[in-house]
Amino acid sequence: MFKKIVSVGGWTLVSRVTGFARDVTMAAILGAGPITDAFVVALRLPNHFRAIFGEGAFNAAFIPTYAQARAARGDGDARIFAGRITALVLATQLLVLAAALAFMPQLVGLLAPGFVDDPVRYDLAVALTRITFPYLLFVTLVTLFSAVLNAHDRFAAAAGAPILLNVSLIAGLLLAAFFPTAGHAAAWGVAVAGVLELLLVWWDAARKGLAPKLSRPKLDPDVRKFFRTLGPALIGSAGVQIAMFADTILASLLPAGAVSSLYYADRLYQLPVGVIGIAAGTVLLPEMSRRIAEGDVAGAHAAQNRAVGLVLALALPCAAAFVAIPDLIMLALFGRGAFTAADAAAAGAVLAAYATALPAVVLIRAGLASFHARSDTTTPVIASLTGVAVNVVFKILLTEPLGAPGLAIATAIGAWVNVGLLFGLAWRRGWTAPNATLGKALAVSLAGTILLALAVFALRDPAAAFAARLPALEAEAHLALLAAAGGLVYGVVVLAGLKVARVRLARR
Repeated sequence: MFKKIVSVGGWTLVSRVTGFARDVTMAAILGAGPITDAFVVALRLPNHFRAIFGEGAFNAAFIPTYAQARAARGDGDARIFAGRITALVLATQLLVLAAALAFMPQLVGLLAPGFVDDPVRYDLAVALTRITFPYLLFVTLVTLFSAVLNAHDRFAAAAGAPILLNVSLIAGLLLAAFFPTAGHAAAWGVAVAGVLELLLVWWDAARKGLAPKLSRPKLDPDVRKFFRTLGPALIGSAGVQIAMFADTILASLLPAGAVSSLYYADRLYQLPVGVIGIAAGTVLLPEMSRRIAEGDVAGAHAAQNRAVGLVLALALPCAAAFVAIPDLIMLALFGRGAFTAADAAAAGAVLAAYATALPAVVLIRAGLASFHARSDTTTPVIASLTGVAVNVVFKILLTEPLGAPGLAIATAIGAWVNVGLLFGLAWRRGWTAPNATLGKALAVSLAGTILLALAVFALRDPAAAFAARLPALEAEAHLALLAAAGGLVYGVVVLAGLKVARVRLARR
């Protein structure tokens, strides 16, 4: 399992690195002003709906059903099931796309009400979202093909597909002179990326004979089971997106630039979420599903414990860095071109708030696996909607006094409620079994994180004095010195601690 997580995480890391290059290009060309606000809304809307219709909800319903059909009746019946679901997904997404294009002004007005009284941002957001929204159709099909590949232990193409979005968006921004605005160029980059991503996963599935072929929909037992599982999962995904919609709605009511600050901070915060949490969850779900189907419950729990220990060991130092030096991180990474020091400070405050959510968020996919591997999507919905309700309440309470950082703090509170309920309910049912080995791994990771934070605080001023010798790259040099020192301290402490405790997180 470790090698699979590394494979998914590696490709996801490449995706996030190219995503960082995309955001650096975007910050330099667009900055954090009205055009960026409009484009961020245009990018978020199809991605909100993608998260509802695809990704976690779809995988939770599709992969266990596909795996069980394959185990019970062979590959042929599993492919027929996949073909029927493909036909249903395509028909649904065509209807959603037609409705969205027809009512785009109303949709943007509903989800970004603060733009309505700002003709520049509103008109631009409507125009750009009409360009980006077809991405939803393609990326939903990408999710389906990826689920089939994952069920056959093929992860690389699905994990690497988002790289094409980043490359396409960068290409669009570099050709901005040929478009009405740089926002239009970026929007067309998103639309083209959807086609490229679909071609990539289709090609990988087709060359292995796994590509689903359209089949006339039929409510056979597999399809009925899929929908029974999908319904609660969709409700749960929709609940999470309600909180995301609330971010967009409330941020649009704040002064210009707030939407952009949330975007840039969220992009950095999502880097460890994608590389660590989603990668581990992507591998863990089919692993646990297969072991439970074979009757190896202890093996499933052992796999989950290793995944939990690994994601926390990798995520905690990231959270510590985001809390300790958020302003420096934003300035070093984005502080060029149209992105000013004031923009970096505003985004850094949001990043520090998001950091408090990071450990919880990276654990959610591992917690979901306890339920999804047993085809229980109802219980996660209860946990998710409870977290969302808490999240939205705190967003309303904290946005006015704290601004954009208040939205991020509310996200953290909701995430901790969600993950606490997931693991608590799973433990009560005997669906998760944390052991002493996991406790030792967590203690070692926490010790390393504390010492990392202390090292960064102690070395911040000496590192700043040294970096001042390189005025052209002062912020970058300052961050590099602190990152190297903190990484060295954390690595030595954790590796030594795990060896002393005789804990191995990296097993095949």
